[in-house]
Amino acid sequence: MPPGKVLQPVLKMKVDELFLCWLSESSTQAMLQDCLQRIKMPGSPEGVGGDTGQPGPPFAAPALACRPLGLDSPGVPSPSTALPLGAASSARSGPPVRGPRRSTGTRVVQTRKEEPLPPAASLSIPTFYFPRGRPQDAVNVDAIIAKIERTFAQFPHERATMGDMGRVAKACGCPLYWKGPLFCGAGGERTGSVSVHKFVAMWRKVLQSCHDDAAKFVRLLTSPGGNSLAQEDFIPFLQDVVNTHPGLAFLKEASEFHSRYITTVIQRIFYTVNRSWSGRITCAELRRSTFLQNVALLEDEVDINQLTEFFSYEHFYVIYCKFWELDTDHDLLIDAQDLARHNDHAISTKMIERIFSGAVTRGKKVQKEGKISYADFVWFLISEEDKKTPTSIEYWFRCMDLDGDGVLSMFELEYFYEEQCRRLDSMAVEALPFEDCLCQMLDLVKPQSEGRITLHDLKRCRLANVFFDTFFNIEKYLDHEQREQISLFRESESEGPELSDWERYAAEEYDILVAEEAMGEPWEDGYEAELSPVDQKLSALRSPLAQRPFFEVPTGLGAVELYEYECGGDDQPPS
Repeated sequence: MPPGKVLQPVLKMKVDELFLCWLSESSTQAMLQDCLQRIKMPGSPEGVGGDTGQPGPPFAAPALACRPLGLDSPGVPSPSTALPLGAASSARSGPPVRGPRRSTGTRVVQTRKEEPLPPAASLSIPTFYFPRGRPQDAVNVDAIIAKIERTFAQFPHERATMGDMGRVAKACGCPLYWKGPLFCGAGGERTGSVSVHKFVAMWRKVLQSCHDDAAKFVRLLTSPGGNSLAQEDFIPFLQDVVNTHPGLAFLKEASEFHSRYITTVIQRIFYTVNRSWSGRITCAELRRSTFLQNVALLEDEVDINQLTEFFSYEHFYVIYCKFWELDTDHDLLIDAQDLARHNDHAISTKMIERIFSGAVTRGKKVQKEGKISYADFVWFLISEEDKKTPTSIEYWFRCMDLDGDGVLSMFELEYFYEEQCRRLDSMAVEALPFEDCLCQMLDLVKPQSEGRITLHDLKRCRLANVFFDTFFNIEKYLDHEQREQISLFRESESEGPELSDWERYAAEEYDILVAEEAMGEPWEDGYEAELSPVDQKLSALRSPLAQRPFFEVPTGLGAVELYEYECGGDDQPPS
């Protein structure tokens, strides 16, 4: 054998060797001779044919003896195993053993082949999954199409521009501000107008394939074949809202703020609607949310600030001003040091590090440059000021779950509480030992599993904000400590149209920002503050904005932190 070559066994040769070994056994030869003699006996054809279903005893035993030796024995069969089976020639043991084995095996094979054939049981189950809405028999597609054609007949050359789409939307039975998605869905953004034939063909397909508002809205905003909405899909729709809603008419002259407002609204939509954190909104998520109801309210509500869930300009004003204060170089990116200055360094350093770790942010800026964008800041600020909503609880749970196992362990709680204790000591405030604090938090949350706090436990707890503030927000932790726990429970149990923590915060901050701007105090050096680019851009709009200060575009944002506002009216309720 040449050097380096490895010996490999040949299976056929090994099987042949075992067969010859078995054949050379004296017991095997005796059994074969006995079988030949039985075959020569008179009446043997009846037993061999097996057509009667009752094979004779002489032929059952040898066949049974050959099966286990050839198939079941892994090694060389021993004579002691073969002899008893070959000697079994009695009429009692032969047929019962052979007959049932063959007939049972045949039944099993036939049953398996017949299982997938009868579909009668599955056909009787009614359809229960409708990804594009439950079909409605009452919809008369031809009548809707006829109404649309009559509407298009009023336009020149039966072509509708973006300004005409309001009437088309009403003819389709849609809310007014669906006009932007309808126009884009028919390809109007490419040509500037839509012909009646193209629009009717598009809308007929929508009516035939989509059977509820959520499916239709997704179909209009996505590309053909898409079944979910990305963030950029909302831009044409929101741009039309900015251009045509009467509550945002003052923004027409400040086009540089259009993208900021649209970005804020998009992030608020995904913050509330995209419960899966996937970055894409599905039809099911849209149905479970109140977004389409808010879109319908845009038509009736002139004051955009009344739609606080998504479209409020006041809320955008507060978020953008807070970001502008931290973004000192105004590149629309902030790093960990900038974010740590939020609310006078109230949030712990360890939590700031977790936010920049990528646990709750998207994009490569965080990993590469250690910075978060304005869109990420929207999520942060809403989560920081309202820790009772499902998304905010998930936000902070992701940050505190260091190992990502879906459970907050006692080690992870102690990791965040250590910094709180050091900060309290620096403020000459006695901190509770971790063991005592842990007992309080476990009594507050009441986890289902001892020593393990899950996301479900925190969502069941009505005081999740107290839990989170205890471990990473020093200012709010001290505020909770000064108030009795009974009053906290009363606030959490209050029902009715109460303002959420975020709405309350936004209203208070907006009043402060407007008051600071209205004061117009001179700078300390005796010179008046220079006009910001926004002031210069909107100098012509001063008179109308002075009559409606709540709708004013952010001005003087760079000077917000240069002087302190003397709070003289903190007790006044938000307007």
